[in-house]
Amino acid sequence: MIVPDPNSTPLDPVEFERQLRACGHAYQIYHPLNVLLNSGRATPSQVRAWVATRFCYEASLTSTDAAILANCDDREFRRQWVLRILDQDGQGTDPGAMEAWVRLGEAVGLTATELWSMKHVLPEVRSGVNSYIEFAQRRPWQEAVCASLTELFAPSTHRERLANWPAHYPWVESAGLEYFCARTPLASMDTQCALRLTLEHFRTRAAQTRALEILRLKLERLWSMLDAVHQSSSNAA
Repeated sequence: MIVPDPNSTPLDPVEFERQLRACGHAYQIYHPLNVLLNSGRATPSQVRAWVATRFCYEASLTSTDAAILANCDDREFRRQWVLRILDQDGQGTDPGAMEAWVRLGEAVGLTATELWSMKHVLPEVRSGVNSYIEFAQRRPWQEAVCASLTELFAPSTHRERLANWPAHYPWVESAGLEYFCARTPLASMDTQCALRLTLEHFRTRAAQTRALEILRLKLERLWSMLDAVHQSSSNAA
């Protein structure tokens, strides 16, 4: 009798989701720079460096989401995913998340012009951001959606910043923290859409392994961008 290879057996949805969520141990919140930020030990220049870096990444998300839409042949999914672009860029009287990031930048001492010019963004960060955009443009749209699952770990991070930053950084205007308030529920909704698609699309064991690789690669890229910022800001100090 031929014994099936256990590695060829697909993970059931519960276990697959558990393994996806387990990747959170490598999320950027555990990076030394974020540990400094959330413990109140970061210098003002390190706070500003992180905000400028994150602004660059956030500004790229409409490009990655647009690439997903351009490659997607599922009309119902497009109707859901397009809301991410509207949330980020705004619509009607809603200025969108990017304007909330501008307010955060201003609260820590960066002007809107500085933020949009990306003058404080390191080349390593630009390269990491561009690689994510290119991934979304060139790979199947389901893989790009899977890469967005780093947002699974974001809501708790936003809550931690809201709890810690006002006490640690009283010099940061409280209005600048509005992004974290607004983004916490939106991130949860966005990830449910992405998680549902990933669990439904990546059904074979090989495909599930690929999905886990994609998520880990995205986490590694986010981590490496913070490596560059941490080293640069530490040298400057």
